[in-house]
Amino acid sequence: MTTADFADEPRPEPLHEWQQQGFSVAEARQWIDDGFAITDAQRWRRSGVYTAADARPWRTAGATPYTVDLWLRAGMTPRDAVKWRELGYSPEEAADRHMAGERPHPRGWLWRLLHPGEKPGAAFGDEDRSSSMRELLRAGIPADRARGYVEAGWTGADALEWAKRSIEPGQARVFRALGLSSREAGRILAGGGDAIALMTDFWRAGVPIDEVAAWSAAGFTAAEAARMRAEGVDVEQAQVLRALTEGDEPRPTGGDI
Repeated sequence: MTTADFADEPRPEPLHEWQQQGFSVAEARQWIDDGFAITDAQRWRRSGVYTAADARPWRTAGATPYTVDLWLRAGMTPRDAVKWRELGYSPEEAADRHMAGERPHPRGWLWRLLHPGEKPGAAFGDEDRSSSMRELLRAGIPADRARGYVEAGWTGADALEWAKRSIEPGQARVFRALGLSSREAGRILAGGGDAIALMTDFWRAGVPIDEVAAWSAAGFTAAEAARMRAEGVDVEQAQVLRALTEGDEPRPTGGDI
């Protein structure tokens, strides 16, 4: 390898520039040895991580100067962050659970059902989350609502119609897994229902999961759907009634989550 191979590589700033920014020579050498530029080191120090030796494991854990403060305030260590990340928790959720006294543990069966194929740690993808956040904000979604969807693992495009209707992200996941549209979910919520109750009521009534959306969107309760099925009424009739109330809004399928 020749000198030319390194021509485009960023070079560490001279020590006197570090000293001008308040670093001692020893401190500067430590940050430089770990591959930090002055601006990076300053960001870490403003976030409460004052040495390169402390910043290095946080960086390995997937933290940035913009996210580490959340974990520090929760009393987490880099090892804690790694454990939560490997189990698929977002930074915010990991911090909340850690502060509540929970230890890192695998997701429950319901979360796995609603997140098929999602890789552990996927929620920590800063670039994807930032892109989704910007998309929702541009569409006029309030920041706190948009953040809830992004941290729950939604992309901006998938979340938009649900966020517009102020449906909580967890509820939206269940409704969408059942095959309901955001408009249909909004009607159920307006009537005092909720996603988990809807799912469990139909399951307990013996209605197949792939029929729940058709019966519920057509206005039938779980008991009514079970009785009609027992009397020989086909789900296609419920689908016709559903189409009449649905208008032109496209229906999601449970498999595209």
